[in-house]
Amino acid sequence: MVQKPKWVVEKERGRRAAARETVWLFGLHAVRDALRNPMRERLRLVVTKNAADRLGEDLAASGLEPEIADPRRFPVPLDPGSVHQGAALEVRPLDWGRLDDVARPGGGAPLVVLLDRVTDPHNVGAILRSAEVFGARAVLAPSRHSAPETGALAKSASGALERQPYLRVGNLGDAMERLRDQGYVTVGLDGEAEGTLSAVAAELRDRPTAIVLGAEGPGLRDRTRSLCDRIARIDPAGAFGSLNVSNAAAVGLFALREGRESQ
Repeated sequence: MVQKPKWVVEKERGRRAAARETVWLFGLHAVRDALRNPMRERLRLVVTKNAADRLGEDLAASGLEPEIADPRRFPVPLDPGSVHQGAALEVRPLDWGRLDDVARPGGGAPLVVLLDRVTDPHNVGAILRSAEVFGARAVLAPSRHSAPETGALAKSASGALERQPYLRVGNLGDAMERLRDQGYVTVGLDGEAEGTLSAVAAELRDRPTAIVLGAEGPGLRDRTRSLCDRIARIDPAGAFGSLNVSNAAAVGLFALREGRESQ
């Protein structure tokens, strides 16, 4: 019997582990949006009587039988300090499909957000909210050294996690090259860049565009930067100024979308 190569065995193990992985979403807003999402595989719902009443029709329509819990002894493995509001839902992570399909150009000049080692779930949740508001096709992050789908991320996303594709890819650089093959221009944000984002946005208003943001502090990795077609800065009004990564994503998406709408 021929043995499988080690990399094939490890890949299959990873797939089986991913299939077993579950996430606990918590908080009324996150749970309600997950109950409304037909793409969600829902496994277990734990609620207090008060939370069940507040979820109302969404709970009834989900077809999921809830476990009614005592609010003083909430039987869910959440991190201490998690504000669950009496509602927690065990789910499997969402599967948004292939990058090539989600990001395929068409219907205008699409936007995509790429995150290079952004690990804070609150920042990623806020970025998902901005991506939804400004119509981005997807938010991409590497499978390692990025924020996974968690209850904290879902709560910060305020429902956007259920509607905004969040794809974690094996290699961010490879994803950038695949996007380039589809006609995307990649724009990395860097406060030290010579060109401004407003100027770049005006040039790219009719082109599929991927905006690339690095972690606060380290910024873009060398390979990520080298794969960007353009490097641009968000120009502050004064001599000094900086934005955290979620605010920079919102400003960047706004600038790029406005350029498209002004055609």
